Amino acid sequence: MVEQPRAILFDWDSTLVDNWPGVTAAMNAALGAFDLPHWTEQEMRLRAKRSMRDNFPTIFGERWEDARDIFYAAFEERHLSALRALGGAEDLLSALRERSVLMGVVSNKNGNFLRAEAETLGWTGFFHRIVGATDAVKDKPSREPVDLALADSGHVPGDAVWFVGDSLVDLQCGVASGCVPVLIGDEPIAAADLEKWTPRHHFIDCDAMRRALTD
Repeated sequence: MVEQPRAILFDWDSTLVDNWPGVTAAMNAALGAFDLPHWTEQEMRLRAKRSMRDNFPTIFGERWEDARDIFYAAFEERHLSALRALGGAEDLLSALRERSVLMGVVSNKNGNFLRAEAETLGWTGFFHRIVGATDAVKDKPSREPVDLALADSGHVPGDAVWFVGDSLVDLQCGVASGCVPVLIGDEPIAAADLEKWTPRHHFIDCDAMRRALTD
């Protein structure tokens, strides 16, 4: 069993849940409105790690806010119906709560959508705070959303606080914030990036993480 953290901050998409069909459909609505080629779900997964306010100006230029509004309208129609929890995620959260581990979420998904999804899954009570894009002054990988997620919790970034996510951005955020960076899942990350932003632990999925912390 690995050393027990006292607090864990989780990424959301591809870490605890899968909502990529809804995200992809909304993105393609925005791309189509600008006569840009549609993305596959795999392309969406690869390109959606940074927040909208960081990504959309590069994709859509000066009219990125128009694209944002189209995306949000399309996503609001379907994001709750397309949402599903990843295997073992709820068991992991329940096991951590039983051990009095403080939990939070730091995601680059819009905070209102994020909190609605947590409510739909019945997970809101697991978390001290759920922080999404634009909730803090800067978005992940900056440390500001981490500080916001831990505010009033009695915990500060350090060796007792894990940041768990599936992507390079999550590792970067864990390092930048002073938390323990933890990788979950099997998304390919370049060896040079892993050397620079090295995860302290790597779990293939939520079940593996739960077993490591509880067995």
